[in-house]
Amino acid sequence: MQHAVQLFLGPGLARYGFGEGHPFGPDRMDAFWQEALRQELDKRVSIGAPVMADREAIMCFHTPEYIDRVIERSESGSGYLDYGDTPAFKGIYKAAATVVGTVLAAAEEAINGSHSRCFIPIAGLHHARRNMAAGFCVFNDAGVLIETLRSRYGIKRIAYVDIDAHHCDGVFYAFETDPDLCIVDIHEDGAHLYPGTGFTDETGKGVAKGTKLNLPMRPGANDDDFLRAWPEAESFIRTLFKPEFIIFQCGADSIDGDPITDMRFTPQAHAHAAASLCRIADEFSKGRIIALGGGGYNRANLAKGWCAVLSAFIDS
Repeated sequence: MQHAVQLFLGPGLARYGFGEGHPFGPDRMDAFWQEALRQELDKRVSIGAPVMADREAIMCFHTPEYIDRVIERSESGSGYLDYGDTPAFKGIYKAAATVVGTVLAAAEEAINGSHSRCFIPIAGLHHARRNMAAGFCVFNDAGVLIETLRSRYGIKRIAYVDIDAHHCDGVFYAFETDPDLCIVDIHEDGAHLYPGTGFTDETGKGVAKGTKLNLPMRPGANDDDFLRAWPEAESFIRTLFKPEFIIFQCGADSIDGDPITDMRFTPQAHAHAAASLCRIADEFSKGRIIALGGGGYNRANLAKGWCAVLSAFIDS
């Protein structure tokens, strides 16, 4: 039976993690999958296998020198790829390249295949810069995807929507002067949480001024706060931008009980955002929307939050 939503998962994706005991451990995908099985969502989606990106694809966003550094550290398995948050391990290049390749495979499916809605749980590594890692993120799969949508598919107007507790600094500043990338980011106030960015007066620069919307939330913000903020986000995307493609980073670290953030959302916030974005995608983007799992370090939270997004994709 053909399903409308494609879910990508497999050992290649699960391999992206920094060891047992690390907040971003390799058990995150399985935690989500066990909850998906419990909810019988596996019977309502098609399953896609992970794909490893080649160097040329990664170079759409990242510098050759940085890619070389990741390869070198991947072989040695020692040291850090940033200033102390993102440790290297043997095989990290292949693991990170598989996140990128799987996201690109989802884009191909959304554009030329039979699944306009795709979900990749281990993805949305939104802190990585063009020339370095940051915040558990080696390669910025969203950044590669945005560049690839333009260069390979000729898709110009893209909306990137992020409800991870942390600001999407790696995406935001890479495209801060790009007028054709709409960014909407709902996150914990940067004065209180890494990376300390994403303030309301950051709206884009130059010709891109007014194409970026930061909606920082107070620590402890709950679903009521989210629902008050969301209409502005929705109007910004629908009324002002009318995107041809939507990327949704649905980090679950904004859900109450995450060990490294102070947000108090429930999975219903994620479901609400997902359903709303699906309606916008149907209206302007030929239904094309890709969800990237992003952060989330409480395993029960990420399982329920990502399943809420997947359910909304199925039902919308």
